[in-house]
Amino acid sequence: MNLLYDPWPWYIAGPLIALTMFILLYAGKQFGMSSNLRTMCSIGGAGKYSDFFKFDWKSQRWNLVVVVGAVIGGFIASQFMSNNKVIINPDVAQQLSTDYGIESAGNAYVPTELFATENLSDPFVLAILIIGGFFVGFGARYAGGCTSGHAISGLSNLQLPSLIAVIGFFIGGLVMIHLLFPLIFS
Repeated sequence: MNLLYDPWPWYIAGPLIALTMFILLYAGKQFGMSSNLRTMCSIGGAGKYSDFFKFDWKSQRWNLVVVVGAVIGGFIASQFMSNNKVIINPDVAQQLSTDYGIESAGNAYVPTELFATENLSDPFVLAILIIGGFFVGFGARYAGGCTSGHAISGLSNLQLPSLIAVIGFFIGGLVMIHLLFPLIFS
């Protein structure tokens, strides 16, 4: 196994995530990415227009470092620790090709048919991205956090609302990929 280019096995990645959560719990912090949007809006002055953004954002500065680390880590991983291919089951790649016309599955890091820069000039794709982004943002706020916050931090704290949210995320993902995605992109 090459730790630079192969995905880390569960017995390495899992304990590292658990160690991170123990450190955060010990420090009295909760992990989550969507709360950073609220912090950034508050820094930008959104508290003048909405009480939701009126809070002590300086107490959340540590979490902004998580965002910076995720961006830097993602760049390092994609540029220096990846062969830019995601190995998927050949049957799934065939189904994606047959049913949705996604030929790049298994050959590119992300499907270029969906995420290529030139697709942004298509008004339909742009509308899907904007509407989808709104739903993701609204859903994360309505659920009291994002998938990473609930699934990693909330479940490790044994919070029932996080369990309910994670179950909802999975159900929503299944509905999207099996019902809505074929309707939108067929």
